[in-house]
Amino acid sequence: MSKVEQKLKELNMKLPELTKPVGAYLPYVKTGNLVFLSGHGPALITGEKQYQGKLGESLTVEEGYDAARLVGLNLLATLKSAISDLDRVNKIVKVLGMVNSTPEFNQQPKVINGFSELMTNVFGEKGKHARSAVGLVNLPFDIPVEIEMIVEIA
Repeated sequence: MSKVEQKLKELNMKLPELTKPVGAYLPYVKTGNLVFLSGHGPALITGEKQYQGKLGESLTVEEGYDAARLVGLNLLATLKSAISDLDRVNKIVKVLGMVNSTPEFNQQPKVINGFSELMTNVFGEKGKHARSAVGLVNLPFDIPVEIEMIVEIA
């Protein structure tokens, strides 16, 4: 078991099963020592969506935070499939967090902190990253959060 997976176990978290892309794209692309991960939504548990809806309307900041953390686990599962061993991560470089929210909602950074804090808890300094957190009027399948990331690997 990798150090990263051991850390997830200590946090009472585990990687979900991989989900298949819902369109004509790749879940990741490797070039040189970078891995570009496509946007992911909240992880599916027992085949059912955990969160659906819009922040500022049907979901709270806390629910959005948890959804963003689930997206982080989903991204890590895809990253593991791309590089085999999560201990190869040198740095989480850049993250784009998109939040399905009402025009009045302005807490997108707090929502995406669910992802960012997970990366820091799991990878320490290697998990700290540059980030954008934006609000959008809608996301595919009414998911509350979509996140994409760029990772440097050894």
